[in-house]
Amino acid sequence: METFGHLAVGLQIALTPVNFAYLIVGLVAGMVVGVFPGLGPAAGIAILLPLTFNVEPVTAVVMLAAIYYGSMYGATATAILLNTPGVSAVVASTFDGYPLAQQGRAGPALVMQAVASFVGGTVGLLLLTLLAPAFTRVARSFGPPEFFMLVMAGMLALAVMLGRNRRLGMVSALLGFAVATVGVDVGTGHQRFTFGSPDLMGGMDFIALAIGLFGIGELLESVYSGLHRSGWGGPVVRLGSVRIWPEASDWLECRFTLIRGSLIGFGVGVIPGAGATLASLMAYSLEKTISRTPERFGTGVMSGLVAPEAANNAASSGAMIPLLTLGIPGSASTAVLLGAFLMWGLRPGPQLMTDNPEFAWGLIASMYVGNMMLVVLSIVAIPLFTFAARVPYAVLAPVVVVLCAIGTFAVNGSVTDVWIMLMAGIFGFFMKRQGFSPAAMVVAIVLGPLAESTLRQSLIISEGSLLIFLQRPVALALGVLIALLVFAGPMSSRLALLRRMSPSTSEPG
Repeated sequence: METFGHLAVGLQIALTPVNFAYLIVGLVAGMVVGVFPGLGPAAGIAILLPLTFNVEPVTAVVMLAAIYYGSMYGATATAILLNTPGVSAVVASTFDGYPLAQQGRAGPALVMQAVASFVGGTVGLLLLTLLAPAFTRVARSFGPPEFFMLVMAGMLALAVMLGRNRRLGMVSALLGFAVATVGVDVGTGHQRFTFGSPDLMGGMDFIALAIGLFGIGELLESVYSGLHRSGWGGPVVRLGSVRIWPEASDWLECRFTLIRGSLIGFGVGVIPGAGATLASLMAYSLEKTISRTPERFGTGVMSGLVAPEAANNAASSGAMIPLLTLGIPGSASTAVLLGAFLMWGLRPGPQLMTDNPEFAWGLIASMYVGNMMLVVLSIVAIPLFTFAARVPYAVLAPVVVVLCAIGTFAVNGSVTDVWIMLMAGIFGFFMKRQGFSPAAMVVAIVLGPLAESTLRQSLIISEGSLLIFLQRPVALALGVLIALLVFAGPMSSRLALLRRMSPSTSEPG
């Protein structure tokens, strides 16, 4: 009952006029960001973060969280209408969403994806409400060794799940840790990698790096792919001539799919590094596996759209558990959110719900309100989705560049930050082209200071002995997990090689 009492207080905070207004602004901004391919929630949060500098921390985080989960709605619109997923988390939605649109069922598909997103998000939030206090109690027993090992395990999980290659993902994370060391060493007071520049004594600004890697980096990738030379390249379905509302058979077909997708999404989302993309693909795969007619998937099956949509939104809620209770971001988007929390002096972790309950529960409650508002906004905005999705990239790209530059400069009024943003964008573009993971790098930039401080504290406690990480049960268990993550890739590759080299048993004797 105490949990629901906290939630009621959070609802009062979320429904204040200022917070509610910023919530609506965040939802609309998130939907717009999601509609344009190449941006996505991480880029949207990073680009629009400067808009929240003059408001209260709770209000700012409510808006940024709305951008985070609102972008999933907009991204699915282009996946259904144009077969162009705005973010990787809705790739699975194109498998049956676009065929439905080609059949003249774009309206029902958009309505069903809105309902699936609402159900997935709401189920995820209910589980978040019930489980977050339990996670918090467990996390309170953590000391510096446990937090250091947890950071390492989370980083490795993210590194091996993102990008084309495990090794490149780990290199990306190491690059992020290297960038995090720029500035003044808090232990000795010496400058590290500042090259004598006073602008770098406080480290590289996180916002400049995030906007560059995601905003400019994604923009350059899209231009390189040729999007600036044409529209989105897909026929837009005329919604005025089709039926908008789903049929009764659609609801019956998806009644259990909604629950299965939501539970899978939340379970995967809680795991740092797994994310909404993996959740949506797993949910789609499960629905196809248990279907009596799996051959119909990919030809326009409503459950093939509903399953990944419920899963990716439930995963967004699940990812908030490690973020709020442990201070460990599970994705690039939550890494940018964590960076925003730290800017306002809010340290997510075991003490967050005790020291700042109005912030934690206000955020959770705002997500309930936001999910309800998104259903209304997404259905009302169905005709507008097609118009926004047809904006030529030649028009969109310059606007994004200007917004990125203005937003970066507005943080500290520093031209150096603008140059860092531009260089990070170019670096992010080459990372994507070569298969590295900008997301893993950003998460490492955020977690780098925490990893360094907890490692130093652990070594001070143990008087320099690394055995402290083996003498504490939780730290030891996390160490075993790290070892599995490190050796799982090489072992699987070696087993696959041995299978290929083994003589075929079908050869005549």
